[in-house]
Amino acid sequence: MTTSATLAKPRSGNLNFVLISVFVDMLGIGLIVPVLPGLVGEFVTDPGQQAHWYSLLSATFGLMQFLFMPMVGAISDRIGRRPVLLYSMAGMCINFLATAWAPNLACLFIGRVVGGASSASMSVAAAYASDVSTPENRAKSFGKIGAAFGFGFVCGPVLGGLLGNVGLHLPFYVAGALSAANFVYGYVAVPESLPRERRTPFKWDRVNPFGALLRLAGRRDIRGLIVVYMLVSFAQMMLQTTWVLFTTFRFGWTPRDNGIALFCVGVCSIVVQAGLLPRLIKRFGEVRLSLIGVASGAVTYLLYALATHGWMMYVFILCNLLSFAAGPALQGILSKASSSREQGELMGSLQSASSIGFVIMPMIGGELLRATSHVPPLDWRVGGPFFVCAAMQATALVVAHRYFRNHGIPETAPAAEQA
Repeated sequence: MTTSATLAKPRSGNLNFVLISVFVDMLGIGLIVPVLPGLVGEFVTDPGQQAHWYSLLSATFGLMQFLFMPMVGAISDRIGRRPVLLYSMAGMCINFLATAWAPNLACLFIGRVVGGASSASMSVAAAYASDVSTPENRAKSFGKIGAAFGFGFVCGPVLGGLLGNVGLHLPFYVAGALSAANFVYGYVAVPESLPRERRTPFKWDRVNPFGALLRLAGRRDIRGLIVVYMLVSFAQMMLQTTWVLFTTFRFGWTPRDNGIALFCVGVCSIVVQAGLLPRLIKRFGEVRLSLIGVASGAVTYLLYALATHGWMMYVFILCNLLSFAAGPALQGILSKASSSREQGELMGSLQSASSIGFVIMPMIGGELLRATSHVPPLDWRVGGPFFVCAAMQATALVVAHRYFRNHGIPETAPAAEQA
């Protein structure tokens, strides 16, 4: 009885610190999205090299996240959450300042390595929130973290675009200053949330990032859905990592233009996922909504690739609202296909496997843009990355339809009947 009460009681900590930390991290990352390709362009002589080196920088960041994500979580279980979160803030500050001061491409890579390793602390932030929340309030705390994550990434690009129009280095200084302020606040005012008696030994088998891939490969019962989820996720990552270069090459957009467009994408995502999603699921059911969302994404990627004027991109963003519901709907279906004991492992494995996309997709998109850097801006071949995205979404749609048909899952069933 005493043990249960102790475990249910929230421990000392500061949830606001975690929320601010997540927001500032995402704000800082979002700040540099519209300007990093331009900064790379200062060290190369032509657009083809710019696309090539930017794709390598993006892939390096993604690789470090993939490798360090399970490690920082395991380390926090051993030494506590506070030092790992402080390490993350200090590392992000070093990353931003190193990028701002970089005299060459090699220094940009150093910043990306440090930044990727430091930004892999989202799981630690969630663990801190779990430490300081009661079981009944834990879901609410996770929801707040998700909101902070989304709000930071929505505000970051538009602020970075506005600052980038003043100077390409300015967003990096601002992001570095925010990370430094967050570090000072955490060091001075934030207590540890994980008491010594609840810490666990560090084990190397817990930090193997490829373990998640092996676990997913063993789920033959839902393999088709996993393939669909991965294809959709990878297409989104291709969009995120090639958008700025594509719009710069094709339309001559400035950091300000890209910041505003990415802000619109973020707002649409929040409106759908935080506001409209329950109504959409009630109206269509998760299965039908996932199919509609994937189909909408396939068409929109194709339209992006063929757009001839910048204003068209805004129209396509607004017409693509349902695609933002595809990912959550697929997660819901996957969750219902697994037992309650497998939920955490499944979602963690999906997240880890999806992060591979941040390594692969920038490389593919960058090389496609590099190969077409010599053609006129309105040549259809410049849209190569988005043609690939459209093909991935179309493949996902076919695989999903076959999976639901082969498993006897009706596409028009309401959500309550799909459980």
